[in-house]
Amino acid sequence: MRLLVPTVVMLAALALGLAACGTTGNTSTAPPPAEPGAPATGSLRTFTYEDTVAPHLLDPFKEENPDLDVKTATFDSDSEAAAKLVGGFQADVVEACADEINPLAEQDLLRPLSKKGLPGFDRLTFHDAPGVVDEEGQVLFVPVSAGPQGLIVNTAKVKHVNRSWKALFEPQYKGEVAIEGDESLTPLGEAALAMGMKNPMELTPKQIEEVTAFLKEHKGQFRSYTESDSDTINLMKSGEIVLADGGRGTAIAAEEAGIPVEWIAPREGPLSWICGLGIPSNSGNVEAAYKLINYYVSPAAQAQSALEGYVVTNPEALPFVPKKYVESADPASVKNAIPEREPQNFEEYVHAWQEVESE
Repeated sequence: MRLLVPTVVMLAALALGLAACGTTGNTSTAPPPAEPGAPATGSLRTFTYEDTVAPHLLDPFKEENPDLDVKTATFDSDSEAAAKLVGGFQADVVEACADEINPLAEQDLLRPLSKKGLPGFDRLTFHDAPGVVDEEGQVLFVPVSAGPQGLIVNTAKVKHVNRSWKALFEPQYKGEVAIEGDESLTPLGEAALAMGMKNPMELTPKQIEEVTAFLKEHKGQFRSYTESDSDTINLMKSGEIVLADGGRGTAIAAEEAGIPVEWIAPREGPLSWICGLGIPSNSGNVEAAYKLINYYVSPAAQAQSALEGYVVTNPEALPFVPKKYVESADPASVKNAIPEREPQNFEEYVHAWQEVESE
């Protein structure tokens, strides 16, 4: 799961930045490349999560476009990205996620994309997901990766685990559980599902109050509210926890670190996220931006993404994915997942989680 850090402080920063600088840039549909087959030239600055521009993913694109000067910058959330873009940071490609698109979309920081510049877009999994397209049907970003959020259990220490979100709150694991705490949607959503609520991304004020009380009641259950995948892996490795929430990619990384774990899709349904690439309103090299975006949904690049435990968005990549990763890379693996997305009352989720953390 992508790391999200939307906070009231960040939202306030967005408002202040907007008031001070205003929204600038071109918000019309980004025109498709005149010569889509030609190598890209000039300079291209990406603004993404760190793993998106890992060398094994980005280097082949650089080799295909030797006359393009690629510069990278990274962030921890789309809220942070939006604040920096409002403040004048220039980027040609920006990563966006369906569950945190609002800071970018509501401030007109993205140019709608032309499907003429995106061959095969309608064949991509999640191409019509909320957040990927807006209410008017405009494409805001191209889905590049996705993933489910479930349970990760140390199989050497736990032989029989309840395959439910309820397991995170069961007393036999008290003090040996970790739950993601870098944002609010995940912990509140998981707790809501454990309590039997059906729509964790559409909680009413009363339900949020009930979930908040439930999390406070179980605060001693958790060894840590983790801030990153590495936090979860380190806690597992040290033996401090035996159970955590997390994505398949985290489970794969734990296995590579020598920890015997199993990733479990809870019976209530795992949560899921969708992320991809869009073009900011201040992009100075739209043609190169389209070229990079199309590269990232190519079968070759998608197959590399699968090695990180991500779900591919281009089904044509599956034949190129090593057998070990085919199951986790298959879009069918998130068919019954519950998409994480920012609800209308998102700030109520944020305030609730802050209340839990400060208890």
